[in-house]
Amino acid sequence: MSRNAKINTLLLLVVAALAVLPLALGLGDHKEEPFTGADAQAETAITELKPDYEPWFSPLYEPPSGEVESALFALQAALGAGVLAYYFGLRRGRRQGEARALAAAEGTGGAADAADVGPAAARGTGAAG
Repeated sequence: MSRNAKINTLLLLVVAALAVLPLALGLGDHKEEPFTGADAQAETAITELKPDYEPWFSPLYEPPSGEVESALFALQAALGAGVLAYYFGLRRGRRQGEARALAAAEGTGGAADAADVGPAAARGTGAAG
């Protein structure tokens, strides 16, 4: 197993542990809503400290339930990840296109092939980079 595969496996195990351990250990069993977000916890703390507090603003849209709110948050995260993935893919594609154009202008195909397979294969080490 390569070093990168070991690191990726370790990171995957850590993420899985972070997701499962709070549930397995019962962290939050004593709370009414055990895994609320930071906004809800801040609102609860403010209400306990100063019950007559009035917020300056009210939300533009109040979701009908926590499930809808979670779904909207997940949709927002997915859209953001999609935009970032598109941007980085576009940059990589442009870089590869420039390498191919440069190789075609020089009349050799070696540089274009090296841009497609990665730096380690271009050096001839045989390991994917």
